[in-house]
Amino acid sequence: MASSIPRVNDAVLDDPHGLDYGIRLDTSQWFAWLDDPANTRFSYALHNRKKGYIDGFMTVRKERRQRGGAYWSVYRRQGHKLHKVYVGPSAALTLERLEEIAIYLRDPPATQMPKVTRQPVRNRM
Repeated sequence: MASSIPRVNDAVLDDPHGLDYGIRLDTSQWFAWLDDPANTRFSYALHNRKKGYIDGFMTVRKERRQRGGAYWSVYRRQGHKLHKVYVGPSAALTLERLEEIAIYLRDPPATQMPKVTRQPVRNRM
């Protein structure tokens, strides 16, 4: 089943809903596409270059502010947890920033894991 959401793969946007096939990221066409009110989301492939395949996708969504305007956020579900990363306005959605977020979501740092400290159990006898 083909996806109906626009998809970015290898720094190129393919939008199945419009004529926006082959828009390269970080171009004026890319930023115009992001600013278009009709475009509210797309998926971004998480490439594992070392292994030569795609690990999954992250979804990038445009969200409205209560005070007007819009900003973009990235979502990725890993197991039972949904991760969200704030990106900012359309101008912040560059290939470099998306790759930084992709690396972060693909290989979360160990420091994110909750630390368990063991304390000795005292004998109450």
